[in-house]
Amino acid sequence: MNPWFTIDPIDRRTHCISEYRHWEETHCYLLTGKTRSLLIDTGLGICNILDPVTALTDKHVTAVATHVHWDHIGGHQYFPDFCAHAAELPWLQGAFPLPEDAVRRMAADRCQLPEGFKLDTYTIFQGTPSHLLEDGDLIDLGGRALQVLHTPGHSPGHLCFYEDATGYLFTGDLVYKGTLLAYYPSTDPEAYLASLGKLAALPVRRVFPGHHSLHISPEIILRMRDALRELKAKGLLHHGSGVFRYGDWAIHF
Repeated sequence: MNPWFTIDPIDRRTHCISEYRHWEETHCYLLTGKTRSLLIDTGLGICNILDPVTALTDKHVTAVATHVHWDHIGGHQYFPDFCAHAAELPWLQGAFPLPEDAVRRMAADRCQLPEGFKLDTYTIFQGTPSHLLEDGDLIDLGGRALQVLHTPGHSPGHLCFYEDATGYLFTGDLVYKGTLLAYYPSTDPEAYLASLGKLAALPVRRVFPGHHSLHISPEIILRMRDALRELKAKGLLHHGSGVFRYGDWAIHF
């Protein structure tokens, strides 16, 4: 197994594949049903995530992107069957708002790159999804299903995935412990609040974020929603209003 990746079993059919050796500490999630497997995000693309995935499942793997920022789709090159939201299509077709040299600097920052990795050939994944996902879609893996939730705010086509049978919620970059980012031109603070409200209405039992600590309680969603409601009431829910800190999380507008 490549030491770049850390594998944490969530249950016998669900695994977290993490990249703790990079400052992003990106998490990807492999869910297996009776007929196929689903990989939620594919990470940085610094090492081949196909290796740990095929060690964990022998079923066909469909990849889904919570959003198509570079640190969540780096391994999409290994999964021709992948899905995304239509609002993210421009970024998959060459219009990602950061130049590749800036992405390469972030890829190399604060980490020990593995032997054999060539930074000068590192590129942002481009491609055409095999299927577009919409709010309310169900992804059937055979004996288990996930609901697709369109949750814009961090990015226009950001998606979360909810499994009703387990209460698992996979939140990408919308919810995690750390500083949430909502200051880019492509972010939308008002939509961020609406998306948190959508998640807060679900009977979530476990939250699985896109970055950093995996020890995260569902109540953080309510705290985030309530904090953004308060910022809105104060006229501060907009780009340029600053960074607001709430103990184990913060948000940058």
